Amino acid sequence: MRRIFLDHNTTTPIAPSVQEAMLPFLAEFYATPDYDYPPSRIVEETLEDARGQVAKLIGGTNEEIVFTASGTEAINLAIQGTFFRNPGDIGGHLVVSAVDHPAVTETARFLKQLGVELTYVKCDRNGVVDPEEVEAAIRPQTRLVCVTLANHEIGAIQPMRQISEICRNHGVLLHADAVQACGKIRVQVQELGVDLLSLSAHKFYGPKGAGALYVRNGTPLAPLIYGEGQERGLRSGHENVPAWIGMGAAADLVRRCLDESSEAQARLRDMLQDRLTAGIRDRLGIHGGKAERLPNTLSVQFPGVIGARLLRQADAISAYTASSEFTGQAGSSPTLKALNLGDDAAASTVRLSIGWYTSEEEIEEAAELLVTAWESLIS
Repeated sequence: MRRIFLDHNTTTPIAPSVQEAMLPFLAEFYATPDYDYPPSRIVEETLEDARGQVAKLIGGTNEEIVFTASGTEAINLAIQGTFFRNPGDIGGHLVVSAVDHPAVTETARFLKQLGVELTYVKCDRNGVVDPEEVEAAIRPQTRLVCVTLANHEIGAIQPMRQISEICRNHGVLLHADAVQACGKIRVQVQELGVDLLSLSAHKFYGPKGAGALYVRNGTPLAPLIYGEGQERGLRSGHENVPAWIGMGAAADLVRRCLDESSEAQARLRDMLQDRLTAGIRDRLGIHGGKAERLPNTLSVQFPGVIGARLLRQADAISAYTASSEFTGQAGSSPTLKALNLGDDAAASTVRLSIGWYTSEEEIEEAAELLVTAWESLIS
């Protein structure tokens, strides 16, 4: 039986054209981009082209893109870099949302240990943050607001433009975690009005080990890594040239086919939802279904079963569930907990995320396998 991969919110395969762009820089062009001789200049020029491709994806400029090793590093640079600008004054106030990724919330907890005050903004039952709640959380001491543009588990898209207007009116910086959003929906930093925005290549058909942080011109930020001052002093260390060139190629690829791919994935997501609803009927739960959400993401509650056991029963499907049996971690998903779901409901939830190469046949087969597995487990 063939495997059906429905976990594209965790990672995506490297697109063939991206692999092709990377290969010369894994073997032939291995010089670093720092020196004044021809091989180095070739690498530097190609790397700057890649930086421009990432900038074009989100509507920024080359000078506003800092390459990193991951989305998590980019998020840490945005948050810690804001609070470490004055090492003798690591204080102030940070606002994050209850549905942010652990890369945000764990960094926030670390800063709290250092004396930063921390406020969590709640969401509604669809995982959407109320901008008025964000405004109510802002104080005179607030230095940064962090909101995930699109949630990694249920796909809910946040009203970032409204939040950015509030932050600007209060003179507070805004960071958008766009790791899940970039490559799936249109993300334009000028339209969103953000000061900082993080993204990750392997979420949009690029290589792992490559991320980037958009830093709006004039936004003050301290580095996390010190050394020879690469990436305009914000990220020292030899450049991961093949990975970053791959990120640029992936950014260019998804930008050129974004509308078409988003429509195709939304159609397959809705087909999958319809097939599961037909098989399980009114007992099926859809999380975030009433909110604007990512076109590829379906968060489903299969009543009466544990998600990890369901996926073991339907073992031809690769998908994600936050149940402790699957993750090996104690406790339920913070996102699902923020939706006021009980432990049983959270444990029975499975995230199904569609990708470019998912076919209608796979959707039909996956729905049948999941319904059959559910019926077997509850009988």
